Amino acid sequence: MNRHSLLLVVSTLGTLWPAAAQGPPDPAALIAAQRDAMVRLAYMDGVWRGPAWTILDSGKKHSITQTERIGPFLSGSVKVIEGRGYDADGTVSFNAFGTISYNTFKREYTLHSYAQGFVGDFVLKLSSDGYVWEIPAGPVTIRYTAVIKDGTWHEVGDRIAPGKDPIRFFDMNLTRIGDTNWPADGAVSPAGK
Repeated sequence: MNRHSLLLVVSTLGTLWPAAAQGPPDPAALIAAQRDAMVRLAYMDGVWRGPAWTILDSGKKHSITQTERIGPFLSGSVKVIEGRGYDADGTVSFNAFGTISYNTFKREYTLHSYAQGFVGDFVLKLSSDGYVWEIPAGPVTIRYTAVIKDGTWHEVGDRIAPGKDPIRFFDMNLTRIGDTNWPADGAVSPAGK
């Protein structure tokens, strides 16, 4: 990051500080608060695999084997997620990348998602055993609801239109198959090796 970019980031962050604050917040305290908030999502860490299906625009049901790898990053203050969906022949037909973070000023979790050419930021609302997040799509809302417990992850997606019953278009049932050192493993070292 060049000096101009760094100054821009610092000045932008400066606008977020409450007017009554006596100086900038301590970065270590902010990271500690974010890390503490992310502890509630530690059950997501690891490698997951299982069957999933989605209803395509054509109306056809498309079944895949879905995998997820999830791990903490930036001292545990951010969660990094990669999802891959494999067709029966082993080709990747779905690939997504996301991060989950906690905004200490807004006191909310945000899912930043890249999937199928789309990118967006969505509020992630935690429940006692999972989460819900929504994509506003005009008059329709796309809602994803997950329950993650005892090494299983069940997530569904519903299209919700005003005055109509929800339409289920996605269902995923994963099992946790192990630990992962991703994404922290493999960082570039400061040495020349």
